[in-house]
Amino acid sequence: MENRMTTMTRSEASVLSTNKVIRNTYILLSLTLAFSAVVAGISMSLGLPHPGLILTLVGYFGLLFLTTKLRNSSAGILAVFALTGFMGYTLGPILSYYLSMPNGHAVVMQAMGGTAAIFLGLSGYALTTRKDFSFMGGFLMVGILVAFLAGLGAIFFSIPALSLAVSAMFVLLMSGLILYETSNIIHGGETNYIMATVTLYVSIYNLFTSLLHLLGFMNSD
Repeated sequence: MENRMTTMTRSEASVLSTNKVIRNTYILLSLTLAFSAVVAGISMSLGLPHPGLILTLVGYFGLLFLTTKLRNSSAGILAVFALTGFMGYTLGPILSYYLSMPNGHAVVMQAMGGTAAIFLGLSGYALTTRKDFSFMGGFLMVGILVAFLAGLGAIFFSIPALSLAVSAMFVLLMSGLILYETSNIIHGGETNYIMATVTLYVSIYNLFTSLLHLLGFMNSD
């Protein structure tokens, strides 16, 4: 009887801990998305130039390393806002480019709507079914690495077809990453809400920019 009560107590504690991680993750994710959108808007209004590929990669990986190092402290929250603010800054010039195109406003709204629908749909599916998608981890890691290298190749060798293929790959990979990370939180594989927020934010960012690229191509002359 005592062992059963102990097991129930541990189970309840595990559920409470998981619910806390989920709640904190989505609160912080909402705040960082809003902050990133504000920074992107400021970047657009000031007409700031894009920092370029090298500075973007250095800034992203540097701030990601800082966030990972500080993930267990309150300073980690500041690092998350620094990372997402920087990514918002890089998004501003991209949005300005697409908004200057014919039907640019429609393209941006379609990309935003598509991103929201995919994220909410996949997150809702993982949360309600509580299926374990941990088996996708290895595939996603390899797929993202391959897509990243292919994207660099498309930029350096100016291959539009490869660039479109990479964007399509990222739409699928980021969708899978949303499922994987949400499942990871539910089943206790991810207990740090700061890192969970970063993973979901990066998934949303890449999903949005990839949809922008694909929709912009389909709507262009």
